[in-house]
Amino acid sequence: MEKKVILTGDRPTGKLHIGHYIGSLKNRVMLQNSGKYRPFIMIADTQALTDNARNPEKIRNSLIQVALDYLAVGIDPEISTIFVQSQIPALFELTAYYMDLVTVSRLERNPTVKTEIGQKGFNDSIPVGFLNYPVSQAADITAFKASLVPAGDDQEPMIEQAREIVRTFNRVYNCDVLVEPKGYFPEDGSGRLPGLDGNAKMSKSLNNAIYLSDDAETVQKKVMSMYTDPDHIHVEDPGKIEGNTVFTYLDIFDPDKDKVAQLKEDYQKGGLGDVKIKRYLNKVLEAELAPIRERRAKFAEDEAAVYEMLIEGSKKANEVANETLQQVRSAIGLNYFD
Repeated sequence: MEKKVILTGDRPTGKLHIGHYIGSLKNRVMLQNSGKYRPFIMIADTQALTDNARNPEKIRNSLIQVALDYLAVGIDPEISTIFVQSQIPALFELTAYYMDLVTVSRLERNPTVKTEIGQKGFNDSIPVGFLNYPVSQAADITAFKASLVPAGDDQEPMIEQAREIVRTFNRVYNCDVLVEPKGYFPEDGSGRLPGLDGNAKMSKSLNNAIYLSDDAETVQKKVMSMYTDPDHIHVEDPGKIEGNTVFTYLDIFDPDKDKVAQLKEDYQKGGLGDVKIKRYLNKVLEAELAPIRERRAKFAEDEAAVYEMLIEGSKKANEVANETLQQVRSAIGLNYFD
């Protein structure tokens, strides 16, 4: 039986953090290791340029960092094709064709785009490339005929728009060239990790993240600074677990659910201090992050080999994307000289 194709990726705008790990990376490794899929994992440097065009060095410097994070969490280039978006010319031609099938008003209604426009403060000065990136993302997905897209739950509107583009293209050109993708999201409640400050989202731009590359001392400092219950002033005071970032992290990272339930009960009754639960959380996180950190350091010793891996992955990705592009051109009727 032919393996189903997976397409997923990240923008190289800095090192990846544990929010990325919980939101998507962990699922990618699980799906990769299941043996049921053919994964393509993209470092989306062109997409990152849509709001960093005046700071390309940020993207250039982040490319190797993202690649190292991929390898560190267990993404295996012998199984998963890791490639760089800008090195696949077919993606840009596909984007151009799909743009003709999508209206500006539809792009403006995309909830993910609307949210990020507000976060980035674009107001009325929205770069065309940024507004158009749902179309670009559809090109990325369909170029590899991916049927599954592992992503954070905030990306669901983007995948829905890709499905719309697939249906429109196949209907308009009376073909079945493009494959309609489905999202693969974390279990309810585990896909969105709040920031250390209690902000709804862990984010590089908000400086409220624990990075996969952080050393043990840095992780400990960040954990000890985390937002808990502001009214839990004294150890003996009853504490709230709702909105308490430490307990949110424990729910996600600690496999010992009975232990977490007992800690919650003790905290709510009073007598359990914030320092104690933070130290416990730090221990839980170290169990997860220490092996990742060690693998990352090992791969970082030979960056040339990592770049070579990206070159080879991009060559493989080009072959697949070019084949889809020829089918798309044929369906539209642009194969004049075949």
